[in-house]
Amino acid sequence: MNELALADIQMNQTPSPGPQEQLVGERRLLERYAKDQSPTVREELVDRFMPLARRLAARYAGGAEPFDDLVQVASVGLVKAIDRFDPERGTAFSTFAVPTILGELKRHFRDRGWSVHVPRDVQERILKVERAMAELPAKLGHTPTVQEIGQRIEATDEEVLEAMHASQGHHAVSLDATSTMGDGDEPGPLRDRIGSEDLSFDTVEYGEAIGPVLKEISERDRQVLHLRFVEDLTQAEIAERVGVSQMHVSRLIRRALERLRTVAEHAG
Repeated sequence: MNELALADIQMNQTPSPGPQEQLVGERRLLERYAKDQSPTVREELVDRFMPLARRLAARYAGGAEPFDDLVQVASVGLVKAIDRFDPERGTAFSTFAVPTILGELKRHFRDRGWSVHVPRDVQERILKVERAMAELPAKLGHTPTVQEIGQRIEATDEEVLEAMHASQGHHAVSLDATSTMGDGDEPGPLRDRIGSEDLSFDTVEYGEAIGPVLKEISERDRQVLHLRFVEDLTQAEIAERVGVSQMHVSRLIRRALERLRTVAEHAG
């Protein structure tokens, strides 16, 4: 905020001109609170300067945030200003309080305005990336590349890409929102684009469960199972490959599968 804007706020937000005693009284309250930190004095100061907080909150009204919530945030900033104010510095309280309250309001929008949690440093980098993307085309004559943006804001390509991706966290989209699957497809819920249950997870789980059993069976049994279920050979082809009868191959497969099935069922 520039000095003119701050001066304008101070002129409009400070207590209305009145008896000199009122200003002196406020100064004395501030000095007293700075000395003994009395909760009663702080409450009286909050009441006196609450109109300032409400007017600053009103500057951000009109969006999605309820005005009452903004007033609460501004009130927190006001209390912080009262707690940190040092009357001995000779600065007017409104000069100190305005930036403190505005800072609290800005932090509120920065931290609460995201649909998902985004770290503070990434949020700040997003602002730098967006600013660079708005300014660089006029300077370069073309849409800036990731590398050019990184050079402008002194960040790596990975950090620029991370910021671009994280910037989508401002708004969440409902899974019930209508979306098309592709060209020519009928619109449908967005959840239909998220894929179905991947049964391969069960396969991995069962594979981990039967691993010890596969190590315990004989090399020939493992070879028979491999030929049958990996190479997809028939029992007759396996019998010829291993050098046993087809009936014996059938018994080997049935016995091994029973052991594996027992282990898999127990794991499930």
